[in-house]
Amino acid sequence: MKLAILGGAGRMGQMLLGSAREAGLSVVAVTEVSGHPLIGTEALPGVIYQETWPENADTIIDFTFHTCVTANLLNAVKRHQAYVLGTTGLTAEELAAVDIAAREIPLCFAPNFSLGVNLLLELVRRAASVLDNSYDAEIVEMHHRHKKDAPSGTALGLAQALADGRGVKLDAVASYGRHGIVGERPAGEIGIHALRGGSVVGDHTVMFAADEERVELTHKAVSRAAFAKGALKAAQWLQERQPGRYNMRHVLGFEKA
Repeated sequence: MKLAILGGAGRMGQMLLGSAREAGLSVVAVTEVSGHPLIGTEALPGVIYQETWPENADTIIDFTFHTCVTANLLNAVKRHQAYVLGTTGLTAEELAAVDIAAREIPLCFAPNFSLGVNLLLELVRRAASVLDNSYDAEIVEMHHRHKKDAPSGTALGLAQALADGRGVKLDAVASYGRHGIVGERPAGEIGIHALRGGSVVGDHTVMFAADEERVELTHKAVSRAAFAKGALKAAQWLQERQPGRYNMRHVLGFEKA
């Protein structure tokens, strides 16, 4: 496997570089936006930051920004490169571009690549299938002050897992924060709340609250290495896969590919 890391100077890019080096994986290219001060400098021994598309890679890892995703996918499809996409905050048009690209290349797209978070997603799905609407469902997430999108892609993934477990459409029951006189909480509502501050890597809690008891499922990331290691695991899993859209449930064996 010949890896390319897009946005290699960013927080996740740096963590991916370090984790790939520790795992002994071959990183053949690291990119950054045109004009970035690190262009032309060494990212890894023998690998410099470049602004051109990584032609020599067979697998791309992308944790950049949502506005870059469509063009990046087009480049990967043109060169038949496998793709791991961890960018969040995608618009409807950008999500459609993901589906189109997955017709041509193997693509793993997940709101969070942490193995622990993906276990949490599975636990939430199963808990929601058991705990009915008499348990009020709320999701609270917190991230560092620099995060640009809200709620987090992981919180949205948890909300979708919860809705799937209950067999309902998320759009019909989701409530994104509350303000003012909103009235009593309707049965079946899924509340989603975003907190921002400090240097928090990522905290997520899913709460099922009934009159008699409360069940809370929580994951706290203490290092971005958890996301990087999961993304690298996904990149390795994609090798020899047929074109299609995959997620971490496939990678971890929760769902048949």
